[in-house]
Amino acid sequence: MGFQAAISGTGLFTPEQAISNEELVESFNAYVEQYNRDHRDQIEAGQLEALQPSSAAFIEKASGIKSRFVMDKAGILDTDVMHPMLPERGDDELAILSEMGVHACRDALTNAGKTVADVDAVIVACSNLQRAYPAVAIEVQSALGIDGFAYDMNVACSSATFGLQAALNLVETGTARAVLVVSPEICSAHLNFRDRDSHFIFGDVCTAIVVERKETVTSDEHYEVVDAKLKTQFSNNIRNNFGFLNRCAPGTEDTPDKLFVQQGRKVFKEVSPMVASMIVEQLKSLDIEVDALKRMWLHQANLNMNQLIAKRVLGREASPEEAPVILDEYANTSSAGSIIAFHKHRRDLNEGDIGVICSFGAGYSVGSVVLRKCK
Repeated sequence: MGFQAAISGTGLFTPEQAISNEELVESFNAYVEQYNRDHRDQIEAGQLEALQPSSAAFIEKASGIKSRFVMDKAGILDTDVMHPMLPERGDDELAILSEMGVHACRDALTNAGKTVADVDAVIVACSNLQRAYPAVAIEVQSALGIDGFAYDMNVACSSATFGLQAALNLVETGTARAVLVVSPEICSAHLNFRDRDSHFIFGDVCTAIVVERKETVTSDEHYEVVDAKLKTQFSNNIRNNFGFLNRCAPGTEDTPDKLFVQQGRKVFKEVSPMVASMIVEQLKSLDIEVDALKRMWLHQANLNMNQLIAKRVLGREASPEEAPVILDEYANTSSAGSIIAFHKHRRDLNEGDIGVICSFGAGYSVGSVVLRKCK
């Protein structure tokens, strides 16, 4: 006999440092001016195109982003560096992703009213892992003192919902009493801060989710999992070619494709209807009327995209309460975005209310989890 799974707590680690659009633009425009000066002869000869400056207004209109939290502000804003400066740690030191994960997990356990003794598994699910092995999840497990098992997984921006599905399976089959799903995202490390179209997109953060058997929940509120759906469809429109084989092709290690690249317009056009259709079809299969959907905790990648998806699902414009936004403050935090929205915007729902956590991104990948509030 299987068990009913529930989300009993979430945790959030937010870096202390933040960068506003205005600060980011000041740095980017200084780089643009210097580049155009340094390459003036080639630009005038038509051999190179002059770089174009950006503005805070452009960023907010294009994305809805106003600021972002980061692990290292100084390196990003330094026009001679333009990436976070995160020194390597010794093998006997806690890795930076694990450190973020431990903070978020402890917060989640407190909110769930659980201790490490109640947890049997840890899944680290994020878009970028700092090493191939040993698994970051096992390091988090060890740092917390959890007796059980752990593993890493990566489905880009859908990692948290895919990790959530894996946790549900472990709990529902009795393999684990409770599972921590952790998403440490240092997205600033894969971002090209010299690219006008994408330098503003990402921020850094870590989330954690406690998934446990419904019968063991002791927190003051929890959400039973009604259903979870996953879908993938191959696309090159969001890509990062960094990997261990790069050293086997000398001379290409520092090319722009080793960082985040995307065809934004194509992604918007192709993913929006895909996500909306998946949510609508999922609700229909559960005999849940769209009007009964009280909240959509959507992946926080682009405000215009979220508004379009919500409109397609509801058949009308969604209110800020129905589709809450954290994107303006946190920017795109890859897999963590929808979980931040859930973490910050769920307390006001009533018992029995239905909501959906939905993430989408590179792959393409979509994860949709329907929840019902129980307390």
